[in-house]
Amino acid sequence: MSEPSTEPAPDEPEPTPLPYPADGVPEVSVTRTQIGAAADLLARGHGPFAVDAERASGFRYSNRAYLIQIRRAGAGTVLLDPVGAGEDPAALLRPVAEVLDDDEWILHAADQDLACLAEVGMWPKALYDTELAGRLAGFERVNLAAMVQRLLGLGLAKGHGAADWSKRPLPAEWLNYAALDVEVLIELRGAVADVLARQGKTEWAAQEFNHLRVTDFATSTRRDRWRRTSGIHKVRDRRGLAAVRELWTVRDKIAARRDIAPGRILPDSAIVAAAIANPTTVEELVALPVFGGPKQRRSAPTWLAALAAARDNPEPPESAEPANGPPPPSRWSRRKPEAAARLEAARAALSGLSEQVTVPTENLLSPDLLRRLCWDWDPATPQPATAIEQFLTAGGARPWQRELTVPLLAAALGITADT
Repeated sequence: MSEPSTEPAPDEPEPTPLPYPADGVPEVSVTRTQIGAAADLLARGHGPFAVDAERASGFRYSNRAYLIQIRRAGAGTVLLDPVGAGEDPAALLRPVAEVLDDDEWILHAADQDLACLAEVGMWPKALYDTELAGRLAGFERVNLAAMVQRLLGLGLAKGHGAADWSKRPLPAEWLNYAALDVEVLIELRGAVADVLARQGKTEWAAQEFNHLRVTDFATSTRRDRWRRTSGIHKVRDRRGLAAVRELWTVRDKIAARRDIAPGRILPDSAIVAAAIANPTTVEELVALPVFGGPKQRRSAPTWLAALAAARDNPEPPESAEPANGPPPPSRWSRRKPEAAARLEAARAALSGLSEQVTVPTENLLSPDLLRRLCWDWDPATPQPATAIEQFLTAGGARPWQRELTVPLLAAALGITADT
């Protein structure tokens, strides 16, 4: 077990501003020739690659990368446009992808970018996630700017991460921000790795990064995605839920076809309002908020057809999503009080461990995995600690997590660890 963190919460003196990349903002590589030259430049460098990607979440339906930033010692930074040439991005970027196989990738919050990079044929053979490293180190603030300030004493320029990166041409200030995202990522990796080494967590981090690298981010655990519609709790009957589902599905198809974020086609609030009001005419529909606008008036027949399909559906959805695991913990005390007691004891044990090793409880063990263990646990299980170990292993818990948590969970579940 690691020693408790010796990293005090710093007073964080005024950082040294880092408004621009030291070597300036490079030109964006768009064509095959330019991207080939960028690949050659990176190949002449040495050591790991700092990698980042910009998407257009909130503006586009797809999660594709619209700009990719890569930096390597001895090579500097390259900015790659995967879409500007109008070619297959994976084929266009293949020379860069081949160079990236040479060494480790360094990303910040890798789970946000790995899927869109895989879409263009890029996947790391080795990975270091500086945000995840910050969590394991016990830092309260793990966004890039906060960690750069804490560990390197530098202040990054304000970001444009929520901008519409599908826009062309990209503004100069956006490109400056994008280049800064990888400017000191290599140095940040070294600094946070030193902290983890002092805390005895280097192997923990290695296991986490490898697990992250082999995770399939395209897999969704939520079967009925329409149930995530904001405000759906206001819909009280199955007929209304059928309306939400039909409107959501039609909107999703339109959004996918036009590659526009669904909320820009029709906001969730409008879907819920229509599901509750159940309009049957254009006049009734356009009287609702949002639907009275010119764009929605033109689309009124589409939305009315969806509402009619919901009314005609002989099998409206159930009020609750089909079970895919335990119910929400708020219902446990009534439905299965012994499981509620187990969960409370397990959470308390993990909370104490979290304070001891300065790692957030959700990084010690997946909350979903903990809930499934406590709900399904049979106190009569023979060799219980072995059974817990096997359960956590099957659920993807890493060796360092199991080493720390199995004894505590055994005690919390009212049993004694194997001897």
